[in-house]
Amino acid sequence: MSAAKSERTGWSRTRWSGDYLFLLHNLVLRDFRIRYRNMSLGVFWSLLNPMVMMGVLWFVFTKIFPSNRIPNFAVFVLCGLVPYSFFTVAWLNGTTSLVDSATFLKRVPVPREVIPISSVLSNCVQIAPQLGLLFTFVLLAGKGVGWQWLWLIFVWACQIVFVSGLALISSGLNVYVRDIRYVVESANVVLFWLVPIFYDFSIISEQYRDLYQYNPVAALVLASRHILLDGVAPPASLLLKLAGSSVFMLLLGLALFRRLQSKFYNHL
Repeated sequence: MSAAKSERTGWSRTRWSGDYLFLLHNLVLRDFRIRYRNMSLGVFWSLLNPMVMMGVLWFVFTKIFPSNRIPNFAVFVLCGLVPYSFFTVAWLNGTTSLVDSATFLKRVPVPREVIPISSVLSNCVQIAPQLGLLFTFVLLAGKGVGWQWLWLIFVWACQIVFVSGLALISSGLNVYVRDIRYVVESANVVLFWLVPIFYDFSIISEQYRDLYQYNPVAALVLASRHILLDGVAPPASLLLKLAGSSVFMLLLGLALFRRLQSKFYNHL
């Protein structure tokens, strides 16, 4: 009863006096270990999925629809699949993170927002092999390493910031309405077609191009292709839209999460 009363009377207003980085580090490792604990192939699955999808899309759009004229199509597709794969998995895992950690949250008074953020960051460990696979294909395609590759740090950081903000919102809502995870799954399916994964940005109508670039997932795909395939820095306008939408989503996520968390204890 005392724990529930503490929750209702302002547990969320008490300050965490521990080490945030230590907590975040251990939560990231915990999520990663749990995810691959009973898998015989371990992180190899993170490589298998994009390779299979890349092979299927390459076969469909070069053999069944041979009118495709995009050079290095396999690498072109992989530049879209890797960011999309990270986003969808990180968003879904972040959405269910609070419910999955209900027992832990009721026993340990840690800052609640750290849970979905750590879930997102744990996917960065998973995405590392996929990035290695992407870089390997880029080099095999004859594209060299240039200073422009440094921009990958910035654009991927923006992606992590964006999905963290989104996960804060969806995880908080999922505590009250458990159907939110299925909404996220459906949104990820729709997003597959709204991100230029297997089609070129140049075919998009002029009236929709700005809207596309405000989607951080699509912006990351476009920026990655500029850097890895074209060997040039992404346009400043694209980088500004990517950074702006990412920071906005994080601030919105933190604000909404703090409004939602006051009654988490009663619903977890």
